[in-house]
Amino acid sequence: MTPEQLAPIGEVLARLLSPHAEVVLHDSATDQIAAIWNPLSGRVPGDPSLLGELDELTATATDAYGPYPKVLPDGRRLSSVSAVLRDDTGEPKYVLCVNVDRTAFESASRLLAAFAAPISAQPKAFFEHDWTEKLNELVAGYVQERGVPVERLSRSDRLELLSRLDKAGVLSQRKSVPVVARALQVSRSALYQLLAEARKEPHADPA
Repeated sequence: MTPEQLAPIGEVLARLLSPHAEVVLHDSATDQIAAIWNPLSGRVPGDPSLLGELDELTATATDAYGPYPKVLPDGRRLSSVSAVLRDDTGEPKYVLCVNVDRTAFESASRLLAAFAAPISAQPKAFFEHDWTEKLNELVAGYVQERGVPVERLSRSDRLELLSRLDKAGVLSQRKSVPVVARALQVSRSALYQLLAEARKEPHADPA
């Protein structure tokens, strides 16, 4: 097992996690970096590994460690994992480490947490006269109740929905016809015909 033989592993890990991680191959015999990919820490091959004493790693000890925290000199926090690679005699030969910069993930987490913050009630000054809100609520509620999308509503369904919209005062609003027609996916002339029929006689809620 040589650094050259292990190089493809380090290379593909660095490609997969780029640009958020560095991959480091440590030589346990020399306590030096044998190879490094995407060096976030600024280290180069030949630099001291500073791994500490490896004699305690016996053949029965775990060879996978982490994730554990590390910090770069500029303050960036890392999550790291390490794997001890042994030779045929069971002695530690290399240690392969993957150090992931958590900065981008923590920023994304804070952003998502901000979007997940409780939503306050709509200001009445802005929305109390917005009849399109009521239109959307009624249409969405009706199609959910019927279990079909708007374009598949039957004629009787549209008559019932129009009756509900009319009772809610939506159709009494100025310039409401084109908006309601668009919401129900019908033409304006079709809407006028349906509305005339809906107002002519009451329609019971469908069972």
